[in-house]
Amino acid sequence: MIKLTCLIRRKDGMSPEDFHAYWRDRHGPLVVSTKSGSHVLRYEQHHRPLSEYGESDDGSYDGVTEQWFASMDEYNAHVAEKDFADVWADLPKFLDVEKLAFVLTEEPVVILEGPRH
Repeated sequence: MIKLTCLIRRKDGMSPEDFHAYWRDRHGPLVVSTKSGSHVLRYEQHHRPLSEYGESDDGSYDGVTEQWFASMDEYNAHVAEKDFADVWADLPKFLDVEKLAFVLTEEPVVILEGPRH
């Protein structure tokens, strides 16, 4: 299993409400609708709670996204699809692409599983 984890930040001038709505209601469905997205086994969006935002912009990340792939071959097939360009072109509409941080990882090493008694 390969996981793509991305830390994401909204583009300048976009409100948290508009950012989260676009990510959830426009970008997520776009990913799922593509041939590129057919290589993704699981797609999660972890949204920063709106209650965490203050009066002024603190510059923090707005969320984390995680996509799971069966293998590196599947990840590579995902980015090689022609319509991956459509997904990538959508990013500047809601993300600060300069602050996009991502990492590909393998199966996790579990240090603690469940509560200790």
